[in-house]
Amino acid sequence: MTREMTRAESPMGTTPGYMPGFGNDFETEALPGALPRGQNSPQKCNYGLYAEQLSGTAFTAPRGQNERSWCYRIRPSVKHTGRFEKIDMPWWRSAPNIDPDLISLGQYRWDPVPYTDAPLTFVTGMRTMTTAGDVNTQTGMAAHIYLANNSMEDEYFYSADGELLVVPQEGLLRFHTELGTIDLAPKEIAIIPRGLVYRVEVVEGPARGFVCENYGQKFDLPNRGPIGANCLANPRDFLTPVAAFEDREVPSTVTIKWCGQFHQTKIGHSPLDVVAWHGNYAPVKYDLTTYSPVGAILFDHPDPSIFTVLTAPSGQEGTANIDFVLFRERWMVAENTFRPPWYHKNVMSELMGNIYGQYDAKPKGFVPGGVSLHNCMLPHGPDAPAFEGASNAELAPVKLDNTMSFMFETRFPQHLTAFAAKEAPLQDDYISCWDGIEKKFDGTPGEK
Repeated sequence: MTREMTRAESPMGTTPGYMPGFGNDFETEALPGALPRGQNSPQKCNYGLYAEQLSGTAFTAPRGQNERSWCYRIRPSVKHTGRFEKIDMPWWRSAPNIDPDLISLGQYRWDPVPYTDAPLTFVTGMRTMTTAGDVNTQTGMAAHIYLANNSMEDEYFYSADGELLVVPQEGLLRFHTELGTIDLAPKEIAIIPRGLVYRVEVVEGPARGFVCENYGQKFDLPNRGPIGANCLANPRDFLTPVAAFEDREVPSTVTIKWCGQFHQTKIGHSPLDVVAWHGNYAPVKYDLTTYSPVGAILFDHPDPSIFTVLTAPSGQEGTANIDFVLFRERWMVAENTFRPPWYHKNVMSELMGNIYGQYDAKPKGFVPGGVSLHNCMLPHGPDAPAFEGASNAELAPVKLDNTMSFMFETRFPQHLTAFAAKEAPLQDDYISCWDGIEKKFDGTPGEK
């Protein structure tokens, strides 16, 4: 007697249009039979497609780090570029971008960069706040704010300089990429790989958010060490899009970022023409509300590194080129402990952004859409009201609710751009948040 098993209706996982997993080898085809079986480069591909490899690492990178995807497309990528014309993108800057007249040493905080009536796409609305390292040697990063109120119509973009970690704060975006479509909302993030062509639609706008441009090694999940196999960001919650393509023959523009310079080329069709692909070099999105934080359940406050979502290694063990750290809703239960982040200075440079709600170490002033910068070896920590409140609070279990902030942390000093120093809404009185901290020492033992 045969017995039929219940099969999943779709092989792509529980989220329609996406495939689950982080760093997986995927295969997907928008037309049946478009993906070759058993080989990468047949003499002739089905549908008259061209086979092309997109490599995100050197060919000889170790197997566990080697990333590439095979694409089966209507035209090879050499048909997606023509003569290059250099263009100016004055607000998108790359490292090194050190202005000797600007002082990057200090504690800085900005209100949200305001929207404007000027038509801005995801690319033309990019505003660089800080740069670190050197784009030419593929080390470091840049931190940006994006403002977008217009969709990219027959306009396409890719960066040869690094991958983009996109953190929306307001508005809904749709990334149409060579390897599929990603819908992106606040409380989600997306990683757009280096070299991948895409255009961005504003589904609901205006849209504003944060971008970390990673010049170095790709973002990866952190090692959990004694935490074990679960919690933090779980691989199954990352989603890579299924194949989707355009067969559209209209005048189009492709903008390319290369070594900090911008160039445009004109073509007569859409470059998003990958009908099928397989590999592990692809865009991905992640729902930040699925991040499962861990923390102290008896006493003392652990290092903020326990909240790392993604890390980009630097080559120096344990010291990241970039860490992406998330501070979201969680329970505070530690006994006899100052619960907010403690005062500190360290070798890492910390740029923070507020997605929504109130950050526990800065109850006032650090508003949704706002940004703060504490550069390497610059002391920082709770403001005076946060210190007094936490020092005298009843230490019952408390749910830290309605809060989601993040940090782009790098081993390199972050240098202010002219936009950050002169045009973005800098809070000139930020440093005064520590003015109310009082001397409590009087030479006698006991709590003060």
